[in-house]
Amino acid sequence: MSQPAVAPPARRRTERVRLRARLMRNRRVVVGLALIAGLHVAALFAPWFAPYHPDTQLLVDRLKPPSRQHLLGADHLGRDILSRVMWGARVSLAVGMVATTLTVVIGAVFGLLSGYFGAWVDGLLMRATDIFLAFPVFILLITVVAIYGSSVWLLIVFLGLAAWPSTARLVRAEVLSIAAREFVLAARAVGASNTRILLAHVLPNVVSVLVVAATLRVAIVILIEAGLSYFGLGVPPPTATWGGMVADGRLVMDTAWWITTFPGVMVVVTVLAYNLLGDGLRDVLDPRRSLPGQ
Repeated sequence: MSQPAVAPPARRRTERVRLRARLMRNRRVVVGLALIAGLHVAALFAPWFAPYHPDTQLLVDRLKPPSRQHLLGADHLGRDILSRVMWGARVSLAVGMVATTLTVVIGAVFGLLSGYFGAWVDGLLMRATDIFLAFPVFILLITVVAIYGSSVWLLIVFLGLAAWPSTARLVRAEVLSIAAREFVLAARAVGASNTRILLAHVLPNVVSVLVVAATLRVAIVILIEAGLSYFGLGVPPPTATWGGMVADGRLVMDTAWWITTFPGVMVVVTVLAYNLLGDGLRDVLDPRRSLPGQ
């Protein structure tokens, strides 16, 4: 027997309560969310919480170690590391979130249409992903940066477009399995339109895959952005970025370890937080855990 297209309000409320309970019982979700919430609060309120402007140079405090005046020390230009770490979080998190959203949206559309309609639609869309994968995206990024210079939006667009084919293939594989299930066949039998089937029956069953892919992708994008900024191909200075801060301190690591260490720790903590959240959500949103008796 197929499930009703729209669940009764009482049933939806019960499902939401059960979902929240499962989320709160999962330690990885709780820890990941707590870390991510703290990072976003620090980034959002950096203009008020940071003790200094990130570009303020106090040459008398050049290479000053952590102290009461500079809790995380100062860099080679006397800029406060704590302030730059907080402002750098704004850049890293914004690039990670926006680029991942672009990746997931494009990949989900391609994957849903390809997996559901099959036949020539599947062949056309999958060949389009193959052609896109043939382009050396990062070599193209380096070329564009060398010609036109770097910017935050250029970085977001390139990082967003770099991974949508893998998301499309992931969604397509899931849709191929879902499209053959009884509730989808029953919806077709009663005359439901393809749009309704995709939005009401197929898409909700791939949300867990998309959520996990998105959280893991945010972590990857943050790592890539830090790496590009380290090599001078990311967000241009003097904008504070974690990768750029690590690069600033690489020549004085033996005498001023704090310049590289603290932004590097932030990259590790952020990536770990998103990975914990992704793993926890994968377990919570697994449809098999929602079956009666489990």
